[in-house]
Amino acid sequence: MSIRQAQSLGRRAFLTVGVAVATAPFFNRNRYRLFAGQQASYSRRAIDLVLSTTVVDMLSALSLSGSTYRRYLRNPDTFTAAEFQRLRDSGISVFHIGFGGDGGDQYVSMLREFGLLNGFLAHHHANLMRIDSPAALDGVKASGKIGILLGRQNAAHFRNVDDVELFHSLGQRVSQLTYNSRNLIGNGFAERRDDGISDFGVGVISRMNEVGMAIDVSHCGDRTTLDAFELSVRPVLVTHANCRALADHPRCKTDEAIRRMAARGGVMGITGVRNFVKNSEPTTIEDMLDHYDHVRRLVGVQHVGLGSDIDLDGNDDLTPEEQQSLRNLSPLYGFRAKFDIEGVDHPKRVFDLTAGLIRRGYSDADIRLVLGDNFRRVLKEIWRV
Repeated sequence: MSIRQAQSLGRRAFLTVGVAVATAPFFNRNRYRLFAGQQASYSRRAIDLVLSTTVVDMLSALSLSGSTYRRYLRNPDTFTAAEFQRLRDSGISVFHIGFGGDGGDQYVSMLREFGLLNGFLAHHHANLMRIDSPAALDGVKASGKIGILLGRQNAAHFRNVDDVELFHSLGQRVSQLTYNSRNLIGNGFAERRDDGISDFGVGVISRMNEVGMAIDVSHCGDRTTLDAFELSVRPVLVTHANCRALADHPRCKTDEAIRRMAARGGVMGITGVRNFVKNSEPTTIEDMLDHYDHVRRLVGVQHVGLGSDIDLDGNDDLTPEEQQSLRNLSPLYGFRAKFDIEGVDHPKRVFDLTAGLIRRGYSDADIRLVLGDNFRRVLKEIWRV
């Protein structure tokens, strides 16, 4: 779609990026500034690709700040029109907002959280859409709304297999099997031993397949990850992880796991978490792009997508206290002084990522796959029951 064609779609299409490209300041060789006060400029090709794609980020929170997120849910009016406009300006059409967590009564806390989330979405129904069906995925771009996909980075709230259906009825469409630690289903990456999927976990996976809830293994240990690919009859996702061949970290996935994922039709989202991208400094956007290239070479471009693992601003913008809570998750994370990567840690990062894929020689069709079409395809396949 050209910029002139995009213009013909009217004002609603351009709300996705905040301003009409035709009115943006013109720079050398058809480059444009899209946003007031921002010095970065983007090519017409990069802008067209973002405007014409349903961009899906398979892990991007409304806010990484726990206090801000709780404020949104408890008092939806505090999520203002300006904050909604920031979501639109980002170029991202669908945000998967699954949070992580271990400990406590996960069943009770998740009943409360999904109830609050549904109330929040109902309150903002004019601007936000719950993405819970293939039709919603296909229609969100044209609706002018921002899609919110409800997930959870743990399945410890499933006390029994029937709870899978209960939470599916509340709108949950994605669940990691484990977070960092062991639960009744399997093992997280931070456990000393990884004994794989339990008999209870086999039943949970089967029920998730039956109801059409996507299985995610991003934080799972290696054995648990491989077991999930073997046991599930539907594709299994890695919504936010990177390649261990490029960054030797237990939260990254081995080439064996990536091949197994692809063989079952899954998709892997690449994150910008600094120590999952490279083991040494400097760590840049080019190092992050290497992970996209690695998956593309290993299993094909149809198996890689976006999984930022940040909100619009990134972990480095959190308060010192909130950053320390991240460092306390597990010593195995080994976070460095900075969490994020410059250039992909801001609200317009999808435009910079698109520009990077262009630099790497990706075709327009392949860039659209990475930006959202891959995750749209696999989610629709999983959700059809």
